[in-house]
Amino acid sequence: MESDMTNAATSIKKGLQEALTHAKGHKTGAWVHHIEVPEPDVAAIRERSGLSQAEFACSIGVAVGTLRGWEQGRRRPEGAARVLLALIERRPRIVQDELLT
Repeated sequence: MESDMTNAATSIKKGLQEALTHAKGHKTGAWVHHIEVPEPDVAAIRERSGLSQAEFACSIGVAVGTLRGWEQGRRRPEGAARVLLALIERRPRIVQDELLT
C-alpha cells in the first residue's frame, strides 16, 4: 500500500513540475490540446431550448441576472459556462437528457 502511495506522489509531483515548466514557456514533451470555443449567442441558444430565462438559468446553474447580462451583451460567459453553452447549442436538450435520468 505504501509503495502505491509513493508511486502516486511521485507521479503527481512529476506532473506538477511539467505543468510549471510548460507555464514558463519551456517544452516538456507533454501533450497540449487547444480547443476553440466559439462566442455563443446566448439568447438564440436559450430560445432554441424552448426554456424561459428562469428555467434556462436554473438548468445551467447560473443566476437569472447573469443570463440576462449575457443575453443583453453586458457580460460574456467565460470558462466552463462558455463550454456548456457551446454543447447546448449543438444539442439543446443535453442537460435534460444527461442529468434528468
